[in-house]
Amino acid sequence: MQIQDLPYPDPGVPDARSGPRFLWWLWRNQLGGQLKSLGWGLLHFVSVSALPFCVGLAVQAAVDRSGTRLALTGGLMVLCGTGIAVGDTFLHRTAVTNWITAAARVQQLLARKAAQLGSALTRRVAAGEVVAVSTGDVEKIGWFVEAVSRFTAAALTVLVVCVSLLVYQPALGVVVAVGLPVVALAVLPLLPRATRRADVQREKAGRATELASDTVAGLRVLRGIGGEELFLDRYRRASQEVRHAAVRSARMWSLISAVQVLLPGLLLIAVVWHGIGLARQGRITVGELVTVYSAVMVLNYPLRHFEEIAMAYSFSRPSAQRAARVLSLERSTATDGTRAAEVPGGDLYDPATGLLAPAGRFTAVVCGDPDAAGRLAERLGGHPTEPGRSVLLGGVPLDELPLDSARTAVLVQDKDPVLLSGTLRELLDVPASGAVRAEDALAAAQCDDVLDALVQGSLDAADPMDARITERGRSLSGGQRQRLALARSLITDPEVLVLDEPTSAVDSHTEARIADGLRRLRSGRTTVVFTSSPLLLDRADRVALVHEGEVVAVGAHRELVDGEPRYRAVVTRETDDELTATGEGMLLDALQELEEIEESA
Repeated sequence: MQIQDLPYPDPGVPDARSGPRFLWWLWRNQLGGQLKSLGWGLLHFVSVSALPFCVGLAVQAAVDRSGTRLALTGGLMVLCGTGIAVGDTFLHRTAVTNWITAAARVQQLLARKAAQLGSALTRRVAAGEVVAVSTGDVEKIGWFVEAVSRFTAAALTVLVVCVSLLVYQPALGVVVAVGLPVVALAVLPLLPRATRRADVQREKAGRATELASDTVAGLRVLRGIGGEELFLDRYRRASQEVRHAAVRSARMWSLISAVQVLLPGLLLIAVVWHGIGLARQGRITVGELVTVYSAVMVLNYPLRHFEEIAMAYSFSRPSAQRAARVLSLERSTATDGTRAAEVPGGDLYDPATGLLAPAGRFTAVVCGDPDAAGRLAERLGGHPTEPGRSVLLGGVPLDELPLDSARTAVLVQDKDPVLLSGTLRELLDVPASGAVRAEDALAAAQCDDVLDALVQGSLDAADPMDARITERGRSLSGGQRQRLALARSLITDPEVLVLDEPTSAVDSHTEARIADGLRRLRSGRTTVVFTSSPLLLDRADRVALVHEGEVVAVGAHRELVDGEPRYRAVVTRETDDELTATGEGMLLDALQELEEIEESA
């Protein structure tokens, strides 16, 4: 896979049982790129390590005054230089390719999982953790995946050099062969402590980031209650904890780096000291001593990759664990379905609660528990949070349809819809039937003032459709964001539209106009609105009251207000005392009427 071929047609099915298993799965799925990187890495490292042999041959040729051997050695050095340049160039190219493609694969897997789970994802994993995994963590995972091949090339090169020195000069080669494993493995006892300190640093940094995000999001409220200094002090303490943890982690990694410098230096001193003694005894030549000395000195370069792979694994392991935790989440129902892809039509019926939304009608649902209303809305869209009886659309269970077909048939807009950054034209560019124009949807959602606000906020946009929307629509009020989200849902024109509190943040006059526009634009289409607003309820064809998980009353709004105390308590916000007083009054009226009947009898 090359960078220009991204994204992957199919990123595959990951092994998300643990972080190390996920890293191993990523490496296996990039085997071609890893082998290329290994090949170019071997060419580069072996060419670097061959230079000392060339230098030793050149020195010995000069000592022996052999021009032929000196010229031959010069040619070998040119060949080694060419191998170094070519190997390094293509090693870097393949390594970066492996890094980017691994990160892209993880991001595609996360995006696919988010699309499968829908709103259930943020109920099971914090949204901030998902963002952290898809941004910073994917880079650390990609770093380790691409570093494995370079480390393997470096380790093989060290092995080749040790064997070559044993063959070339056994007396000094034994010292190098014994010393190099000690140098390479000496840092292993320090790695667990360094890893723990790095994990503590990342944990504290995550808490500080979360605290900063919460402070920024609630800055307006904090200013209103005078809590800026309180939260500022909390962030100061959190940032100081991050600093202390970072210093402790840096001390351990600096110790590892010092060991990686000190031990090769001691090995080099031992080789030189022993080699000088052998040269004085006439057991080795000057050229052989220079060759072994240069080889040990050059080996510091590939040995550095032992430290890098340790750091890469230390940083990528917790990142891979977080990614595996997200990717291991599963829907309560299958995504492929057992039926052929189709978009059914007809009545929408939930057997769990007994809720029925007739086809082509405007049905309002009143539920005293907002959380229960949100779960019911998701279930109506085929996104149940737990296994159970499937919602039926025209008699067809939504759980048996492929996920794409179910989402095409039923669109659910939750109570806190998200606006993506970009222009308004891009925001409204969604899969749609084409029967509803953007102008009609914006008009039905009463977005005239929203368009004016967008134009005023974008100096270079005369057309509101070209005006830019900031991240999550933060420059707009809650009611303006809510109306833009409603317009986006209306444009899609699904067979069934489920809206959860679509007008909770707008004033009553605007809400009344939205109710009229919604009823007019969705005429002949099935619309289900979860609300307790009398303005919306009064315009519904059918109102259902859901109490303790089941439909207990169905009728028109005015009828239910007059005849159903539980409905009236939710819609008019009556307290328990008021409800009790109302019940007592109705009981007294009934008793009085009964007495009048008895007297007349």
